[in-house]
Amino acid sequence: MDTVSLLRDLFREAHQTLEATMADVTPEQAHWAPPGCAHPIAALYAHTVLGEDGMLNRLIRKGTPLYTSNWAGKTGLSELPPERSAWSDWARRLRVDLPTLLDYAQAVYATTDAYLASLTPTDLDTEIEMFGQKRTLGSALGGVLLAHVNSHTGEVSCLKGLQGARGYPF
Repeated sequence: MDTVSLLRDLFREAHQTLEATMADVTPEQAHWAPPGCAHPIAALYAHTVLGEDGMLNRLIRKGTPLYTSNWAGKTGLSELPPERSAWSDWARRLRVDLPTLLDYAQAVYATTDAYLASLTPTDLDTEIEMFGQKRTLGSALGGVLLAHVNSHTGEVSCLKGLQGARGYPF
């Protein structure tokens, strides 16, 4: 198996785990505001999907994210997050239509997979700049983007558990 095929498999598994973790989340659970600084499940899920879209399509591919093009106004979010500040405020007031956000997420996942399928293993050694740091494309995809999905899936699982629900589906 080459590295691109491995990345495609890892993203597919990460997406499946996130979606399986979200599958039985009710709107009440999704919008529950946990104590302290943690954010509601709805905001974490939205952030994870928007983050993948934005990092891949804007930062890596230097294009337009789906949420500002084909999916503008159709993501299921009451509002998009602010660019840099007041993210916690946004996370607490956000309202999400979960089925619509799931549809948008599927489009993001398909875009990610199509992009990965277009790469060769040597493409992963290409140097790019991301968040003000130079890194390889492989590091950006695996070390940042894939890790982002997996990290937030764990947070969703934890927040479900705090509400008495089963976190991970396995």
